[in-house]
Amino acid sequence: MPEPSLDLGRRSLLTALLTGAFVSAPAAATAAPGWTAGAGREAIRKAYTFLDTKFDEYGSGSALRVPRSYTGGFFETPTWTFISSFAYDDALVILAWLARGTRGDVRRATVLGDTLLYAQQHDPIGDGRTRASYQPDSFTVLNGTLDIGSPAAYTGNQAWVGMAFAHLFARTRQRRFLDGAQRAAEWIQDKTWDGVRAPHGYTGGRNAQDEPNTFKATEHNIDVGAFFTMLAQLTGRQVWRSRAQAAYAFVAAMRDRACGHVWTGTDPDGVTTNRYPIPEDVQTWAYLATLDRRYEPAVTWVVDNLAAYDAGVAGVSYSNTDTSKVWLEGNAHTALALAARDSKGDQLLGRKLLWNIARAQATTANGDGRGIPAASSDGLDTGFGDLYYASLHTGATAWFLLAALGSNPFRLGHSTQARARTDIPPGT
Repeated sequence: MPEPSLDLGRRSLLTALLTGAFVSAPAAATAAPGWTAGAGREAIRKAYTFLDTKFDEYGSGSALRVPRSYTGGFFETPTWTFISSFAYDDALVILAWLARGTRGDVRRATVLGDTLLYAQQHDPIGDGRTRASYQPDSFTVLNGTLDIGSPAAYTGNQAWVGMAFAHLFARTRQRRFLDGAQRAAEWIQDKTWDGVRAPHGYTGGRNAQDEPNTFKATEHNIDVGAFFTMLAQLTGRQVWRSRAQAAYAFVAAMRDRACGHVWTGTDPDGVTTNRYPIPEDVQTWAYLATLDRRYEPAVTWVVDNLAAYDAGVAGVSYSNTDTSKVWLEGNAHTALALAARDSKGDQLLGRKLLWNIARAQATTANGDGRGIPAASSDGLDTGFGDLYYASLHTGATAWFLLAALGSNPFRLGHSTQARARTDIPPGT
């Protein structure tokens, strides 16, 4: 089947996918129930196996350790291997294990959670922060020092680690996870709240030189709003709910009512709206975190504006900077948001997006048939100075599992209708 023309990418993704214009089912997917079932049992099982294998690459059992985030392709050559473990990805892996929730899953999630607690408690600054990444090959040398990859402490990362702690406490009732979550939250409040420059909200944290990031990111404020809402639920303290509302007020200020989407945030002056690029994640995350109907048009904006087809895979791209390749994590965000919104055609489109992630799992050139690549092929330009590659990614794999199981990481105990599936494969 010839690849679609570029003009097709400007049409509604909903229309294009549902008419089958992007892909025809490969032989392996033609058996019942086919693509209409979304992510099949085997794809889910293999994705969990990938996460388990990555976690055990540098340790086993109860040993504190972190999994490397990227495997193969651009990140692995005969003379060089990039092995950093990003805290955001680690938080997602915890959440994916808790989503299925077998005894083995919860055990692994607890060990990884304890590892992030160790990182928080033994940080050289020691103020409650965690860092952007750690080096898994030497993390197991638990001598009180940390092998930090990137020393940046971005606000969103703190919130994601905090959300992982919150979910762990909700599942295990182990007080240390709630204590760690509260330390992360206090760091965010103390270091990043800007109640002076309107629109008020939380700034971007600290860069690698421990200098303040003075911009305000919509993504970070979504994360903070979700995290602080969890703390309010778990502690009963109204102050966290008020702070969550302040973060969400910033997100609301970034809405473009005419176009339906949400802007990226502000420039470093903390005031001027940053209007380029327009990323996928803040659109779907704003809805998933709040379940507020005001953000339903933002989900539609993704469907209508970020259509991508590449390497036999259909879906959405990272931002409006580059729609030449598919961002597989973005496919999962969008599928989960569609399942939660559940408007006409949403469930069908969400299943098709999940099916395309499973197709990438099975066909990507750098794959092992289990992990999910970050992008459909190398060189996806985010518009923020970064490129994504077709390397296997723990974060993309975890998001696929969250979407496939209908588990909304932004909400404690919340699942979409997709969670009612009965064919989730058992864990080990």
